[in-house]
Amino acid sequence: MKKNQLCCIGHITLDKIVTPKKTVHMPGGTAFYFAHGISHLDTTNFQLVTALAASEMEAVEDIRKKGIDVKVLPSTHSVYFENTYGENQDNRTQRVLAKADPFTVEGLQDVEAQIFHLGSLLADDFSLDVIKYLSTKGMLSVDAQGYLREVRGEKVFAVDWPEKQEALKYIHILKANELETEVLTGCKDPREAALKLADWGVKEVLLTLGSMGSVIYAEGQFHKIPAYPPTEVVDATGCGDTYMAGYLYMRNKGASYQEAGTFAAAMCTIKLEASGPFSGSEEEVREIIEKNKKL
Repeated sequence: MKKNQLCCIGHITLDKIVTPKKTVHMPGGTAFYFAHGISHLDTTNFQLVTALAASEMEAVEDIRKKGIDVKVLPSTHSVYFENTYGENQDNRTQRVLAKADPFTVEGLQDVEAQIFHLGSLLADDFSLDVIKYLSTKGMLSVDAQGYLREVRGEKVFAVDWPEKQEALKYIHILKANELETEVLTGCKDPREAALKLADWGVKEVLLTLGSMGSVIYAEGQFHKIPAYPPTEVVDATGCGDTYMAGYLYMRNKGASYQEAGTFAAAMCTIKLEASGPFSGSEEEVREIIEKNKKL
């Protein structure tokens, strides 16, 4: 069986985005943004594993056309998010109109990789059993966001992750933004939070701080990663997923924490400047890094 170097597991969603000007339907979710990001780098040895309803297969075919190996697990429904924005883009209300089936140990038996990235969108996407199982097969990278979102009826509620201290023992790399970090650790200060997460077992803590850049804590050292200012902010959706695609891509190639974080940050800059997933090139990413070295 072929062992991929990198595998992203997560639901591709159907997103309904309602703004005062228009309503748009488009695919989304960590799996979608991560796979599209990787497709502009080097797709060899990368696999995407997703679960969705037959009605959303078009999104999978689009990713396959980019040369990416996609394994689809059957699901009765696809995850269906409705995001409604007011005149102020920071005011968002979110509803979940349908949920996909969670990922199971049985469904992932034949998936092999050196690094698994779990793109959780909702609290029950990946059980503790799945985390433990995958950690025996490769290094585990997790985006905290989904574990802190619970659906009751159609509404999404912010929650803590009850099994976090048990789960984090098995997680090598954890990504969280400043709000998620505070929920997980109770610490407002990112450095204090990173130390706490490391105490709980995480080897590489990635804290994204929006326009303030990001902080990586690994092997007892902090690495401050700058945010490179975009020419304009067009679409921030999927930025964290793009960051993780860039970071894991570089770490897998043997890059240092600082190099991988810098590459990831520059990828996000390109992503912010256009709507939809990342569509730049590795060369453009490196140009942003070089340009900012001279400033």
